[in-house]
Amino acid sequence: MTWTFTSDFAAFVAAAGPAVASRPVENTSLLTVMDGLERRGPTAYGSDTPFFGWWTGADGKVSGGLLCTPPHPLLLGVVPAGAVAALGAALSARCLPAPFDGVNVRRCDAAALSRAWSRPARITTENRLYRLAELHAPDPVPTGRARVADEADLPLLVDWVNAFKRQAGEPGSASEAVLRHRISYGGMLLWDDAGTPVSMAGFFRPISSVCRVGPVYTPPELRGRGYAAGATHAASEAAYAAGATEVLLFTDLSNRTSNGVYQRLGYTPVEDRVVLTTA
Repeated sequence: MTWTFTSDFAAFVAAAGPAVASRPVENTSLLTVMDGLERRGPTAYGSDTPFFGWWTGADGKVSGGLLCTPPHPLLLGVVPAGAVAALGAALSARCLPAPFDGVNVRRCDAAALSRAWSRPARITTENRLYRLAELHAPDPVPTGRARVADEADLPLLVDWVNAFKRQAGEPGSASEAVLRHRISYGGMLLWDDAGTPVSMAGFFRPISSVCRVGPVYTPPELRGRGYAAGATHAASEAAYAAGATEVLLFTDLSNRTSNGVYQRLGYTPVEDRVVLTTA
């Protein structure tokens, strides 16, 4: 039983791709990043070289994986319990190919990873994964309507994605190339009120018939009017229209308002993920 680490993306996909794809809901973030690397190359998420890993069990079968696209935290997918402890030992021994800032891990695995990691770790971010059970219309319905963003909206989308990242504490900045790609398949929607954009919601390309909504953002001065609910509802419908049979989204657990909005739209909790960082 062992972890294998590499900077070879093709080798990672060949070894771990089937295991990761077998759990498309829980591994949604992993699959999205893999898709981005395949489409846009190794600098899709930053200028530093990404690295990857997979867990091989006693039966010789690969049963899960991880990846890291600096400056983003290491992202651990669904793996057996023994793999979590072994990863903690590997982190302690500094066996990974490059430095990283934190580990994004399922909450159910966080304690075991922290125990096996020789350095004190603390939770700095808590997110909840939701699955759409049955889509409900916003109540009350906000004024305005949804529309698909186009190239003319790119400067606004860049500004709002950067604002979203600052609010969420995410590293990096908005990529025009990524946003153009999302515009190309109708993956960014704006909610307009009286002809003025007031909120946005995007969705990623469906992977294994699973699609994730995000980001969702409304400028602070325009909140409390239901615009985010309208935009999220429209993005959820668009995700189904794009071929998804499962629609997901993540929320920051500290934001009670957004968690309430998504539940009223029909999203139900799946699991929590946390980011562990060391002092």
